[in-house]
Amino acid sequence: MPKMKSHSGAKKRFKRTTTGKWTHRKAGLRHLLIGMSAKRGRHLRTAKVVEKEEHNAKVLKTYLPYE
Repeated sequence: MPKMKSHSGAKKRFKRTTTGKWTHRKAGLRHLLIGMSAKRGRHLRTAKVVEKEEHNAKVLKTYLPYE
């Protein structure tokens, strides 16, 4: 059976932690930042962890089979 291909977009956006969880950057820090509060900007800077129970975690397993 041939190797499965990894999803190119998911490769760029999601990273696996050492404990096996998925992390990604939050959206909203590209433009229109003048109107944003500093508190909101600080919170968007931190990486978010995809919870294991979420549907997205199951989808990521198929998108990135070898990560």
